[in-house]
Amino acid sequence: MKIAILADPIDNQRGGVHVYTRELITALVEQDQANEYILVREKATPAIPGTQSLVVPNYRFGLVFAAFRMLFIIPFLLRRHKVDVVLEPAHFGPFNLPRRVHRVTVIHDLTPLLFPQYHLWHSQLLQRLFLKGILKRASLVITNSRHTQKDVLAHFPFLKGRVIAAHLGANPDLAPVEDRSWLDRQGIEAPYWLTVGTIEPRKNLVRLLDAYQQYRQEGGEALLVVAGQRGWKSEAFFGALSQHPYRQDIRLTGFVPDEALPQLYSHALAMIYPSEYEGFGLPVLEAMCCSCPVICSSVSSLPEVGGEVAYYVDYQQPASIAQQMHAVARLDDQGRAQLKRRAVRWAAQFTWKAHADACREAFQKLAVKQPQSGNV
Repeated sequence: MKIAILADPIDNQRGGVHVYTRELITALVEQDQANEYILVREKATPAIPGTQSLVVPNYRFGLVFAAFRMLFIIPFLLRRHKVDVVLEPAHFGPFNLPRRVHRVTVIHDLTPLLFPQYHLWHSQLLQRLFLKGILKRASLVITNSRHTQKDVLAHFPFLKGRVIAAHLGANPDLAPVEDRSWLDRQGIEAPYWLTVGTIEPRKNLVRLLDAYQQYRQEGGEALLVVAGQRGWKSEAFFGALSQHPYRQDIRLTGFVPDEALPQLYSHALAMIYPSEYEGFGLPVLEAMCCSCPVICSSVSSLPEVGGEVAYYVDYQQPASIAQQMHAVARLDDQGRAQLKRRAVRWAAQFTWKAHADACREAFQKLAVKQPQSGNV
């Protein structure tokens, strides 16, 4: 089969969908020599071995050109290359393809529908205008957790029998390290608490600031490190940060390169992830790969990822977060060492190979379905 992947996230973002797209493609081509993989991208580099790239630059002349590129240029190229399957990792398309082409859409979460107040207006509008139609035309929907699968079927019951759940994996380069040269250059001293992710409302970082204040007032002394780039609707966080009584002990790193993440995770007291909702929660898994204890919310998909190893909190209650911070801080050397070993063992079951295997098996099942005529 010829399988096309709309791989723009590799070139135009640095968040979770970027990581997903890169790791899925890498895992697919490493273990699948039977199928041909064609990537539609904005840029030619960095190249991914084992794939063919169709470069369709996005000159960003506003929404008109972006829409023309998505609705006409890319579908034309995919028809010309006679692809059998088109995978869209960012759950926005594909569009205008013949019925004979199987469409596979990845849903990471439904937050624009579940929490529209946390998204920019145009993101909400696009989801409400297009998502139902995209999913009606989809041959297959891939979700990254059982919880997201449940959400999708609750909102779009017509997808019954066309949705699979496949847990994500972690970067195989993530492992415990002794090196702390990047931390030293950033002026980050131990001990410190860590949170990782784009700074946006759903991450619940204002309550984390409240919890950190309570932790400090109750005798805690560690720093708080916030690792991630500034996102949308983050004014409340930065306003609370500017007034925080322990502002001098809160460090913002901005975007962190992949090579620095093992240091951040390995030397933290714990990674705190008090999100209101997650489709998966990749930082929880990344932290555990580096033997970092995890404190996270007890809602949405996070218990699937954290299992019985994570310390769970009520994300609405800063006191609950502070309580678990104290619980982790009180661990003796033996208890902490045992927790770290459990975290690494638990994380080892989540692999990109397993996720790619599930996707590849689904593609093979699509291949035996009878093609349809016409366009849609």
